[in-house]
Amino acid sequence: MSEQRTSAEIDRLVAIMAKLRGPGGCEWDRAQTFASIAPYTIEEAYEVADAIARGAVDELRDELGDLLLQVVFHSRIAEEDGAFALADVAAAISDKMERRHPHIFGDRAEGGHHLWEEVKAAERADKGAAGALDGVAVALPALIRAEKLQKRAARTGFDWPDASGSRAKVDEELAEVEAARDQAERVEEIGDLLFALVNWARHLGVDPEEALRAGNAKFERRFRAIEAAGGAGFAALPLEEKEALWQQVKAGKKADAATDPVDGSITSVRLA
Repeated sequence: MSEQRTSAEIDRLVAIMAKLRGPGGCEWDRAQTFASIAPYTIEEAYEVADAIARGAVDELRDELGDLLLQVVFHSRIAEEDGAFALADVAAAISDKMERRHPHIFGDRAEGGHHLWEEVKAAERADKGAAGALDGVAVALPALIRAEKLQKRAARTGFDWPDASGSRAKVDEELAEVEAARDQAERVEEIGDLLFALVNWARHLGVDPEEALRAGNAKFERRFRAIEAAGGAGFAALPLEEKEALWQQVKAGKKADAATDPVDGSITSVRLA
């Protein structure tokens, strides 16, 4: 696609949003605020991730369009408020990308992830961020935010030297869950346990969000399989029979992983 067409289609989308928000436009669109459409923005981002996970390229195109619409929508509201416009959004991210790649757009001879983090730290300092944890968005999914908080803390030297320390912390937090005296304390200790599990995963080089997503997918596949095997009366089956079906499905998945060199290497071995 040519740059001219890209620019023309972006201009078209901006004009559509301006008309929807303008006099005689769409009543629903005109009523929206940053806060009211924020949940849709988050939802569209997850739908992009879902299309990528499923390898659905055609759907990815459409989902990226929906996400782009959210950017244009927020920018239009801001423009109406006299704050900024879409061009300012594009300029800000362009400036940031050039600033964070000085080895490509500047005079630095070397690059890499450490340089990216160095520039980001300088940006946070310029914005008045005093602490290592400043700027970690509160609205992030809890597992992702926990990992980011831990990585930020680790840069200051506040971290276990290896996985054994984080593993021991999991046992400690599990014991505190079991010793909790009431529901409020139990909730707090479960939070500490989950945080410790994220830390252990980080030390093992495992993305906790990806691992849990894979675990969810595995459970869904296996449950659907035992539900189908149990037929219409599945819900009424004794727990022992459901567990037997579960073990059969689990054994079958492991057997498939061992005999299928393609599926086994990508999915079944990792999830079994």
